[in-house]
Amino acid sequence: MHRITVTGRVNLGHLFWLRSLAIIGQLLTIAFVQIFVGVTLPLSAMLLVIGLEVVFNGFTWLRVAQQRPESSIELFGQIWVDLGALSALLFLSGGTTNPFVSLYLPSLAIAAAVLPWHLMIWLAAFAVACYAVLGFESVPLNLDNPANLFDYYRAGMWVNFTVSVGLIAWFVARMSQALRQRDAALGDAQQRLLRDERAVALGVQAATVAHEIGTPLSTIAMLTEELRDAARTDAGLKPYAADLDLLEQQMSMCTSALARLRSRASTPGTRLAVGEWLDSFVQQWRLRHPHVELDTLAVAPAGAVLDDTVAVGQILTILLDNAARASRDHVTLKASLVEPEGVIEFEVCDAGPGIPASLRGSLGSAPVDSTQGGHGVGLYLAFSAAARLGGLIELTDVQEKRPRGTRAVLRLPVAAFDSSGAGFASSNKEKQA
Repeated sequence: MHRITVTGRVNLGHLFWLRSLAIIGQLLTIAFVQIFVGVTLPLSAMLLVIGLEVVFNGFTWLRVAQQRPESSIELFGQIWVDLGALSALLFLSGGTTNPFVSLYLPSLAIAAAVLPWHLMIWLAAFAVACYAVLGFESVPLNLDNPANLFDYYRAGMWVNFTVSVGLIAWFVARMSQALRQRDAALGDAQQRLLRDERAVALGVQAATVAHEIGTPLSTIAMLTEELRDAARTDAGLKPYAADLDLLEQQMSMCTSALARLRSRASTPGTRLAVGEWLDSFVQQWRLRHPHVELDTLAVAPAGAVLDDTVAVGQILTILLDNAARASRDHVTLKASLVEPEGVIEFEVCDAGPGIPASLRGSLGSAPVDSTQGGHGVGLYLAFSAAARLGGLIELTDVQEKRPRGTRAVLRLPVAAFDSSGAGFASSNKEKQA
């Protein structure tokens, strides 16, 4: 994902480097015409102007290093100083007869790219005024051989044209790239905002449903208890004792789920070590699907810590439930730590038919109807929750001789115990922040 940058900061950094190149070019040009062309220039005055440019550029570098964003007025002042320095150097070297007089145009092109139109008009008026003054007042060029003036002027115009084209192309290309990156980042942000809005809407609906089913669950629990009391004396109900036990167990799980929903809404997530949390999570999930064989392929990574085990448990529950629906006989869960990246991976695999081709592009981006009769709401919420935790989910087919089964990989940043075991190291999210 592209990072959204402050456009003014990018422009000010570009102006610093352009001014640095301009100062080097000015010094080289003065040295060349003074030594090889035979032009006598007012060196002390011209070097004073360049020295002031260097000092101003130093302050610009300090400004670029600051964290607060730049304003259009600051950029206006930066370009105004460049135009003023160029006008002063042209005044000291022939005015409008200097072949480098058209260097006004690259500065104005840059101003048009980075400034509002009303500030651009002021700079354009300033440049026109300076050009008009230079046409009447300037220090004439003092040539050793005036007969070669036209040849020198033509060579200077060629160099000036090349420099102008290079500056405009470089700056406009860099600015276009920055704008494209900003647009891409804004597009990603809009997609995330839309996804979060959908997730919030689904969360509100889930909370409403949870509130509405509280009374029916209480009624079912009461009827189940009455049936169990009746089974103690009624021989016809005794064969259903095991079913009543299972029903009470499932009712207890529903009640616990509602309690977790209420707790999740009022308390933050719990930070626990993976090894401490994963075993209890697996046991609870097996109660949800007692007929599904769940294999844990590896021991939980030692030292890995999750910032929000409640949210991670919800995501894994959705992934495991989907796997259990696709493969009712066998599901695998594997947890591994990718140490160089500081990321923990939870891999859920099933032996089902795989991901339908028609659903590959939309899974996780929006609720979709699945081949198992679901609507994809749980998977959509899982993707949203993983993104909120700074992680991601990848869905692929298990490749053998032919696609068989689905592999869902949840990647999340973790915090780790330090070498002494006394505290936590920073997680990836904290480092990025």
